[in-house]
Parts: sequence; structure tokens; C-alpha cells
Amino acid sequence: MGRLDGKVAVITGATSGIGLRTAEVFVAEGAKIVIAGRRLPEGEALARQLGANCIFRQTDVTVEAQMQALIALAVDKFGRIDCLFNNAGGPAQTGGIEGLEVERFDAAMATLVRSVMLGMKHVAPAMKKQGSGSIINNGSIAGRLAGFSSSIVYGAAKAAVIHLTKCVAMELGESNVRVNSISPGAIATGIFGKALGLTTEAAEKTQAVMRDVYKTAQPIPRAGIPDDIAHAAVFLASDESSFINGHDLVIDGAITGGRNWTQQQQGLSALRKAFDQGA
Repeated sequence: MGRLDGKVAVITGATSGIGLRTAEVFVAEGAKIVIAGRRLPEGEALARQLGANCIFRQTDVTVEAQMQALIALAVDKFGRIDCLFNNAGGPAQTGGIEGLEVERFDAAMATLVRSVMLGMKHVAPAMKKQGSGSIINNGSIAGRLAGFSSSIVYGAAKAAVIHLTKCVAMELGESNVRVNSISPGAIATGIFGKALGLTTEAAEKTQAVMRDVYKTAQPIPRAGIPDDIAHAAVFLASDESSFINGHDLVIDGAITGGRNWTQQQQGLSALRKAFDQGA
């Protein structure tokens, strides 16, 4: 504990899943945090739970004035801002290219990409002024490889986040402000249920199902959990990562590494049988 002593952080999308767990871990590691989300009761409840080192502000991350006010709140209350975790997101329309609705496409891009841009835009002056800071953007393995999301829009948006991260890292790195992204793999959260049309409340209850579904999807024999991302965010927010900039940290149990060993061996076994039969 204490890896973030003296640090001030802003975490968006903190009322559930990865954002909620990251808020808990950041406070446990000594940080003072400002958390944001659209759901007022959940945000206020989390702030009460975490105590004096946590402030909640209801925020629509797609609205520039609200994101600007969120960053300003952290600086006003705590005097500085050392980390911004652009974590807020959500599902996008599923289905093929021919069925995409322009309005839903634009809404997803606003939530997944515009929000990241706005966070970086408004935190940059404060971090440049103090000569330090760490921006962490939530990417996805779906932004690195096709076929890892139920939505082609989501994959395209996350690819934009990953590349935007690198572009801004090259600029802000010159002011000793680091910009990195985290690309989760199959993490058991409610986002899968939301993508398939469940209500927020119902989707949040599907995490046990997701842990079971994805326990054999990657070489590590379990699904990812929010803790996996939260602890990676602690590393990137801390001084331990002071020479890491413009990097996309993939946390996926090696699901994107290639075919699982057992699947490969099963394929070879089937091929040998086919050869024997052919002979």
C-alpha cells in the first residue's frame, strides 16, 4: 500500500466495473480521487464508502463543459492533478456494416473517443504547468485485432483511442506528462450484457456468467476481472512507470497471442488421424 501517496487522480466511469474497482484500489494506495459517472445514487454511495479522499461529480463525459468542470474540481479541491484515467465507455451497436445507424455510430464515438480527447485536452494545461502527470486511456484488444468485440463500431473506436494515445504521448511527453493506454481482454464486467441489450441493472449481475464463459478463452485459465486492470492503472499512475510513454499495455491472459496450446495440439492430433486414414 502507499504506491500513490500524495497523488491526485480523476477516474471517469467509476460507478461500476473497472472504474469502480480502480477507485477503490487508488484510495487504498493513498491517492485522493475525483470520480465521475452518470448515475448519481451509485456515485454518491461510492464516495461515501471511500471517505474524505474521494469526491463524486455527476458527469456526461461527452460534454466538453462537464469534462472541463470535472478536471477543474480536482485542481480546486486538491491543488493538483497527477493522473487522469479516461475509463468511461459503453457498448456500441452490434451487427454488420449495412445495418449501422448513423446516430448510434456517432453516439458511440462520442462516448468512446470524444470523451478521451476532452479529458486529455482539459487536463493537459494543469499537468504541463506542474511538469508531471500520467494520463491513462482505456483501450481494448478489440482496437488491436478485428473480431474481439460484438461491435465493429466499438473496435474501430478503441483503435482510435489507442492511436490517439500515442499521438498525444509524443506531444505531452516533452512536458514530462506521460500518456498510455490499457487494452483489456475478456474482463468479466457488465459491458457484455449491455451490448446484448440488457438493462444496466441486469447487466451488472452477469459477471459470474462471464467468468464462466471466458475461463478457457485464453491460456490463463480464468477470465479477467476488474482488479487486473485496476492494479495496472496503479502502476501507470505511479512513479514506478516514469519512463513509460506512448505504450498500450495489453492485459488479456494472452488471448491475442495466438491459438491456445491445447487447441493447437488437438488440431495436430486430428491431422495425424486424417493422414493415417488417407494412407
